[in-house]
Order: sequence, then C-alpha cells, then structure tokens
Amino acid sequence: MERVPILKIGDILLVSIQIDMSDQTAVTLQEDLAERIVATGCHGVIIDITALDIVDSFVGRMLSTIASISRVLDAETVVVGMRPAVAITLVELGLSLNGIRTALNVERGMELIAASRGDDDLGYDDDPEDAESGTAATSS
Repeated sequence: MERVPILKIGDILLVSIQIDMSDQTAVTLQEDLAERIVATGCHGVIIDITALDIVDSFVGRMLSTIASISRVLDAETVVVGMRPAVAITLVELGLSLNGIRTALNVERGMELIAASRGDDDLGYDDDPEDAESGTAATSS
C-alpha cells in the first residue's frame, strides 16, 4: 500500500499528494496526519494537490474530512496547487470544501497560516543578533 509523505516545516505539516488516492490510502493518510499533528503539536497543515489532474467527489470529501480532523486537533488546513480545471470540477460537483482555505502555492499557504495565527514573520527572526542575545527590539 502506498503512503502519502507528511513533512514537518516549522510548525506546519506539508502533505504532497503525488499518487491516485484509493479509499485505503485516504484513510491511512487521515490517520497518519492526525497522529503527526498530535505528536508534533503543529498548528497548520498544507495539502499540496499540484500533481492531481482530476479531483472527484471522493477526493473532495477526503480533503474536507482531513480539514475537520485537523481543526478538531487545533490545526488549520490550507489546500495549495489547485489547477483551474480542478476548481471548476469541485464547483460543478457542488463541493464547497467547508473549513478549507486555499492558496495558489505552498509559500502563500504558509503565509495564510502565519497570518491567521498573528505571526506574520513565518516564525523566522528578522534580526539574528536579537535572537542570540535574548533581547527584543523595541521602538521609542
């Protein structure tokens, strides 16, 4: 059975779907992702569907279920890399993907998650000297 890789980047889990999703693969992904969210304490999940040419009602429901599971575990879900044809198909199927935000690419998805958490700098310190000395920059 094929598994979908789940990568940790900061406090975000990146899921890149590169294979056709069977029922068993989807169930395994949901279980693996839920376990990784709990184990890592991540607050964001990005699902990259760039490689998917076709999204049917099954994949749409799977994405909605993953978003619901993630939300219950305190992680926001953003789907990235959606092709125009996929978006049109989802709308034609009447799948609104409730609870899922979308972005054009992974970078924008990360920005969305950071902005929703009030962390506009994506977790990277702009001034390495301040981080090393333990002081914070203040304005007068």
